[in-house]
Amino acid sequence: MVFSVFPAALGFMNNSAASTVTEFVLLGFPGCQELQRFLFSLFFGVYVFTMMGNGTIVCAVRWDQRLHTPMYILLGNFAFLETCYITSTVPSMLIDFLSETKTISFVGCFLQLYFFTSLGTTEAYFLCIMAYDRYLAICRPLHYPTIMTQRLCSILMSLCWVFGFLSYSVSTVQLSQLPFCGPNTIDHFLCDMDPLMALSCAPAPVTETVFYVLSSLIIILTLLYILSSYTVLLITVLKVPSAAGRQKAFSTCGSHLTVVCLFFGALLAMYVSPTADNPAEIQKIMTLFYSVVTPFLNPLIYSLRNKEMKAALKKVLRIQ
Repeated sequence: MVFSVFPAALGFMNNSAASTVTEFVLLGFPGCQELQRFLFSLFFGVYVFTMMGNGTIVCAVRWDQRLHTPMYILLGNFAFLETCYITSTVPSMLIDFLSETKTISFVGCFLQLYFFTSLGTTEAYFLCIMAYDRYLAICRPLHYPTIMTQRLCSILMSLCWVFGFLSYSVSTVQLSQLPFCGPNTIDHFLCDMDPLMALSCAPAPVTETVFYVLSSLIIILTLLYILSSYTVLLITVLKVPSAAGRQKAFSTCGSHLTVVCLFFGALLAMYVSPTADNPAEIQKIMTLFYSVVTPFLNPLIYSLRNKEMKAALKKVLRIQ
């Protein structure tokens, strides 16, 4: 429903007489041609590695029967989500590096904003249910098989996708209804809320307030849930008499906490703390952390710290 109505709503607003802007210019990372070619090569390599690494995890979880457990099913779906998330930004960046105009259409800009925010929100929800899974596995091990069934796991993952794509649908359509009379230059490598609000001809305090309140609630509440889950989990792990048991628990949870810190650290700096006075380059770097760096590091973080995943990856890659 959301996917069919949303582009139509944007198309309607693009034809509105209130907006004379038909395209936006994404400045990205300005510089000489040599720098643009270097950045193209760098981000192309990052994108290919991210797609291959996360794609390999998806295949390993799909093909290895030993990984058909809720923890690895969640990890496989999270890896698929990461490929979608980085695809919402990097391909357009690569085109801009080689383009002289660096333009993006009105509809294309708001579609990128919608998918970028929706996939980022879905990732925050996914990290919550992954924390819930680890809490059950370590704090309630005897009840874990009966509570975290594959059916419940599928329901939770479906809810993450649905609510992730519903969360910003109304805000994005409201933003697209604002008049854009010019200028049309965005000092960023993607279409985000802050620069688009700044380009609007008319102030929209309600739309801006709703967006930032929603962003703050999603980020803070999901982070608080994850931290509270791991606080309880840490207390439980410290009570484990076996040193080997503690090490295994810390190893499993350490990977997840690393991703949480990278992802939420940049999000908090970008959307919860005041960023209006930050230079555009600082905002670009913060956005890179949670939109490109986290998906890039995901295969390394989860594969290098997990024996079962390393064995499955070797099997997929046919490494003896």
